[in-house]
Amino acid sequence: MITLPSEVATSSSMWLLGLLQAVLLLLLAPLFSGISRMIRARIQSRRGPGVLQDYRDISKLLKRQNVLPENASWVSKVMPFVLISSVMVVAMSLPLFTRIAPLGAASDLITVVYLLALYRFFFSIAGLDSNSTFSGLGASREVTLGVLVEPILMLAFLVIALIAGSTNFAVMGSRLSEMYELYPIATIVAVVAAGFAVFIEMGKIPFDLAEAEQELQEGPLTEYSGPALALLKMGLSLKSIVVAAIFVSVLIPFGAADSLSTTTVLAGLAIFFVKLVIAFVLACIFENTLARTRFMLTGKLTVVGFGISVLAFVFYIAGL
Repeated sequence: MITLPSEVATSSSMWLLGLLQAVLLLLLAPLFSGISRMIRARIQSRRGPGVLQDYRDISKLLKRQNVLPENASWVSKVMPFVLISSVMVVAMSLPLFTRIAPLGAASDLITVVYLLALYRFFFSIAGLDSNSTFSGLGASREVTLGVLVEPILMLAFLVIALIAGSTNFAVMGSRLSEMYELYPIATIVAVVAAGFAVFIEMGKIPFDLAEAEQELQEGPLTEYSGPALALLKMGLSLKSIVVAAIFVSVLIPFGAADSLSTTTVLAGLAIFFVKLVIAFVLACIFENTLARTRFMLTGKLTVVGFGISVLAFVFYIAGL
């Protein structure tokens, strides 16, 4: 019988844990997208599609033929794979239902922000690559939204990182209770700012409606069909669930497993799932209290979130 060194076994188990939680989120992403659509339909007094409709749509698309514009380059061909792989890496690195980050250094604020920026970059340039006016407008709006939202997310988590003394998400989550003792006001305000940015990144009204291909914001989707479109739909749903998972696992870390025993991991997984469902339901309910707004007014709304994140930084400097 061949035995592996403990370091190799530990590394292998961490990689396996990261892969398992990424696959789990990938499988759950269409379900949570269906839950969002169901809640929206019920609030609007409609029957709406079932919660499993996204699974049926993806299954049908996987059986169809890929169709791309004749003038599309390699960018359009690789974009669906870049989208889903970049978010999968983020999902693998997060301390979702344990206190431990499976990929260690990859669970870093800077790394995660750049991976999400890579996601948005390829989504935008693929819209320009097709030479479609409709897709180009959607691409430009996606870039604009990224410029407005990413500084809020970055600054809010940076305040939490400064208090925790590390940019690693696992360390932030483990030390969150201490933050409320040392910097209570700064921590609370930073969590509020992070929630504001996460809500936008989830593709919620009034900033976006990720399932609406007819919206200019999702214009690049109109140039895809078949398996490529299925991957894009999965990528959009996965990003929504991953950014929500960042919020509930890092900023609401209670219930996470302290060890890798089967009992604690299963308990942590159950609690994580409950937290994620609650976060999605609350986001959907809040979303449906809002109305669509002109995209040109987005900056006036996001400046509020940026102001909150700056205020959190000011409170941190003041020692509050």
